[in-house]
Amino acid sequence: MIQKSPAISSVITTSGPTAPVPKDPQPSVDRIDELARRILKGDILLPKFQRDFVWDKKQVLLLLDSVARWYPIGSVLLWQSRQELRSQNCIGDLDIELPKPDYPVNYLLDGQQRLSAICGAMFWSGDDNDSPWNIVYDLREQKFLHLDTLEDPPLHQIRINKLSDPAAYFKHVAILDNLSAPDRDELKKRAETLFNRFKDYKIATVTLGDMSIKDVAPIFERINSTGTSLTIVDLMRAATWSPDFDLIDSITAILDELSEKDFGAFDKKVVLRNISAASGGGFSADSIDNLRGHTVERLKLAVENTTEAYKRSVDFLNTNIGILSANIIPYINQLTVLGEIFRQIPRPSADQYRSISQWFWKTSLTGYFSGWNTGNMAQDLSAVTAFAQGRNNKITFAADFMPSSDMWKIKQFRLNNAHAKLLAIVLANHRPIDLLTGQYIDISKALSWSNTKEFHHVFPKEFLRENTPPERINCLANIVMLTSASNKFLGKRAPSDYFKTIEEAASSNLETWLSSNLISKDAYEAALRDDFDSFLDCRAKLIHDLVVKKTDWQVSAQQEAFSY
Repeated sequence: MIQKSPAISSVITTSGPTAPVPKDPQPSVDRIDELARRILKGDILLPKFQRDFVWDKKQVLLLLDSVARWYPIGSVLLWQSRQELRSQNCIGDLDIELPKPDYPVNYLLDGQQRLSAICGAMFWSGDDNDSPWNIVYDLREQKFLHLDTLEDPPLHQIRINKLSDPAAYFKHVAILDNLSAPDRDELKKRAETLFNRFKDYKIATVTLGDMSIKDVAPIFERINSTGTSLTIVDLMRAATWSPDFDLIDSITAILDELSEKDFGAFDKKVVLRNISAASGGGFSADSIDNLRGHTVERLKLAVENTTEAYKRSVDFLNTNIGILSANIIPYINQLTVLGEIFRQIPRPSADQYRSISQWFWKTSLTGYFSGWNTGNMAQDLSAVTAFAQGRNNKITFAADFMPSSDMWKIKQFRLNNAHAKLLAIVLANHRPIDLLTGQYIDISKALSWSNTKEFHHVFPKEFLRENTPPERINCLANIVMLTSASNKFLGKRAPSDYFKTIEEAASSNLETWLSSNLISKDAYEAALRDDFDSFLDCRAKLIHDLVVKKTDWQVSAQQEAFSY
């Protein structure tokens, strides 16, 4: 009698550690060939949120070898349910049966690649030379091999798909009598051993009782031995799939189209939120779940409208903000709201464009989207609708207040820092000039955001290292766009030293060179004194003022006193 594993029970949670489980998991031990047959007959289904079969030929051979040697290959997790999820009807080039309507089935949550490999190898009957299932076992070499032909192999090699048909398998074994005596008996013995290994090989199977797909998701995420996370996008793909509509394919098509302008590299969940809103819902997970009840026509229309809205959003970010790729958007969920804005307002007026721009700069500066939650999603969707319908002349949001300029002295320059991206956008808008060569910085290269090679410190790290904390050295107010070659020339020289070189190179253009890098006259004079603190104060204020001017905020003593 197999005991229920407490480890299994411990991962089945929903909203909290004491949340009820609709039905206890049922452990069992099953023959691997029988599990494969159940897949073939449509009793075990591969839901569409699972990956397609992706193992290469070498991985398939290693798995078969593990079974032949009786090495452990892990357990299998099934979910028995009457819920109708779209499932795959083939594994590679092996067709599998569809389930009976209104009949409980077992969705395979963990073990897809392993059971698919076993099922394909044992039951393949295709005609593709290059099929991953075109496999033999070499009795002499005692190893599995892929063939590149459909012709009969030498007698000492047995096709693995004969393992599913004992009569055919042992007919081949009987023919081994035609081989020469020295190894004939040994080969027959090995063939019988191989058959018995596959016939008797057992693995642990845990079957979850019927529960909602929302409850199944966290179980899948925690127990999946491949480390593949089941996301809401995968779940909704399974819940909405039909021969005429595949959610992930639709989202991928949107991202592919945006890739032409370097805006295709972001999470599919962002697009899903917009599809949900475009279909009459909202941005939240609960609203997204309602997509399962929509018709294919409604889903397709939502995808079409989302595509067009994103294209207009990208044009806005390019033209009005100066963002050249999705990587440089401070918060990717800003794109979600922008997508809904441009869906509801395909052709904004000049005043509306101004309000949209102000909203973008304000939400970037305040860091509003760093904690975007379900409540914010609902409020922001309502704000967009009110703006689109003319009930408000601006897009409201919960954190609409101006932070202090001190933030530029506190925030660090890192690739994943939203305010670092904001600084890069502001710098790019001023067409920065390399302080040593007078050449314009390659903005497209700097804003690709794949590395930080175009961004360097005004006060060099080596100059400050002994007396200044690292986080202060690396603050945003100390960062400019500078080529690597110029940065190497600066080395650890004091600003009072290397700025003389800049003065000589710039001559009468010094003010232009400095202002393009957001270095004010006061900041420049502080640098000439090697006064790092004063330099940061002056430059932080200038950067801050430049962003604030793009908003509708009015500076007041109370706002300036706000500590970020």
